Amino acid sequence: MVEITPGRAYGFFTDTSVCIGCKACEVACKQWNELPGNEPSFLDGFDNTGKLDSQNWRHVSFIDNVPDETMSSGQGKAWLMMSDVCKHCQHASCMEVCPTGAIIRTEFDSVYIQPDVCNGCRDCIAACPYDVIGADEHTGVAQKCTLCYDRLQGGMEPACAKACPTQSIQFAPLEELRLTARKRVSDLHAQGVTQARLYGEDEAVYGGLNAFFLLMDAPEAYQLPNQENAVLPSRNNAGSYLTMLVTAVLGVLGGLIALRRRREPAAAAVPSGTPPPDTAPAATAPETPPGAAGESRERDERGED
Repeated sequence: MVEITPGRAYGFFTDTSVCIGCKACEVACKQWNELPGNEPSFLDGFDNTGKLDSQNWRHVSFIDNVPDETMSSGQGKAWLMMSDVCKHCQHASCMEVCPTGAIIRTEFDSVYIQPDVCNGCRDCIAACPYDVIGADEHTGVAQKCTLCYDRLQGGMEPACAKACPTQSIQFAPLEELRLTARKRVSDLHAQGVTQARLYGEDEAVYGGLNAFFLLMDAPEAYQLPNQENAVLPSRNNAGSYLTMLVTAVLGVLGGLIALRRRREPAAAAVPSGTPPPDTAPAATAPETPPGAAGESRERDERGED
């Protein structure tokens, strides 16, 4: 039984080398958190949840990395299985972009979304590099693993770790988990399992993950960002901010020019065929008033001057 004390950092160590894909963690998580879940639909392999989202806070992924060719004796290769969850990053992208302060770090050092403060903007969903956050279709607020915050407050370990039959998911204070994880990797290496490695145990990825993993392949095989790609949004925004500033300045200048042109008096419409104003009109004889020509002929016939 893990003693839970507020003020200490707690988390998960998930050892994927002993995961059997039973999905007991998924069921326990949904049951405790009263998540109705999505409509089940079998995808490739044995996965019927697909990914982490608002209804799946734990997701067991099955990665078929076994070649189709028949393997000879002693050269067998097993599938990769991993119970994925929110990583509760030390440098959490979701916390950095949240505009309302809805995402906080609890007294157990976990990352928690306050549902009554979330405004449903979904900035955290876009910022999360692990794609673990989803918006509830009924309430509109963002949801993810809470590290069973309510259970921790009652002195109970998270439901998923409690239900795991192989201890693939281990819950304890972080400093204890790190020691356990390092020893486990050393033991596997001594057994010839040289591909075993830790992910998120140190500060190389987002300052360290409170839910870290023992992997049996490179992080990319599990669709996890490696150390080179694990960057916070603010570290990539310098160029974007400059582009936005230049675009805004150009937009303001364009608006001022358009407004000035609208205020200028419009030129009077000129009928078609009218010569330009600076062209002198051709000289013409004065017009004879109506009836003047007939009276002149009558005077000529009478011999009058």
